[in-house]
Amino acid sequence: MRLTDTVKGILANYGSDNPGTKANIARMLMSGKLAGTGKMIILPVDQGLEHSPARSFSVNPAGYDPLYHHQLAIDAGLNAYAAPLGALECSADAFPGEIPLILKVNHSTSVYRNNEAPDQAVFATVDDAVRLGCSAIGFTIYPGSDTQFAMYEEISEMCREAKAVGLPTVIWSYPRGGNLSKAGETAVDIDGYAAYIAATCGAHIIKVKLPSDHIEQPEGKKAFEAGKIDISTQAARVKEIMRSALGGRRIVIFSGGAAKGADAVYDDARAIRDGGGNGLIIGRNSFQRPYDEAMKLLGGLIDIFLGKVQ
Repeated sequence: MRLTDTVKGILANYGSDNPGTKANIARMLMSGKLAGTGKMIILPVDQGLEHSPARSFSVNPAGYDPLYHHQLAIDAGLNAYAAPLGALECSADAFPGEIPLILKVNHSTSVYRNNEAPDQAVFATVDDAVRLGCSAIGFTIYPGSDTQFAMYEEISEMCREAKAVGLPTVIWSYPRGGNLSKAGETAVDIDGYAAYIAATCGAHIIKVKLPSDHIEQPEGKKAFEAGKIDISTQAARVKEIMRSALGGRRIVIFSGGAAKGADAVYDDARAIRDGGGNGLIIGRNSFQRPYDEAMKLLGGLIDIFLGKVQ
């Protein structure tokens, strides 16, 4: 595997990490049809645990089988496949080394009371990730939640443990809870803050939602106006989120969000590309489609990030 100059440039931003950690970041960046471009598409399938199996998989019953998702990520030529412990324990041995794996180590459920203090429980360990041959661990934090500080302490400790054995950390940073409004969960000022918090916790790769043009905090509004920060387009807002991730020195990928039409998914990808984002992590919008439709959608997204289509 010969690294491209683009990937070498990204790895240079992780100078304090050991060779094992950087090798696993490189492994993800050099896998699949986007290999070497600095762009990533990851398939995450933790929705069965987060939302329930029926809500997640009944629309495409093949999805009840975790081997289906693992195979889909391989067939589509994606950079990595992310899943909870149980799913990876079913599928990792069936496809050893065929695609980088991310073990999602903490989760919530849809039967949890989830208002002011949304939280997640740890289901797996760094040792599990090593045992299963994973290239990274994944962890969710909820900036704004009344439980946020405990989550930051938890992932900071786990991130140090992962770095010690050469594993990078992917942090899902989703603002919610506390005093945040619903619109505030994707507000551009809060989304940028969430990216910065994740980077400060030690994340190598940060996952956030695409930001809206809403500004939640009055002091944030003053800062955006004084700094003349452009948030007029989705691409401009992506650029601001990238700047918030330590001046663009961390990989940032954006959530595909709730199920929607293919054109809307493609528009999101173009905004991410044009704003300098590193890519997309797309779950329900892919695996809830029949296999052929999912492959067509993912192929179209790859073409957008490759610049083959505008």
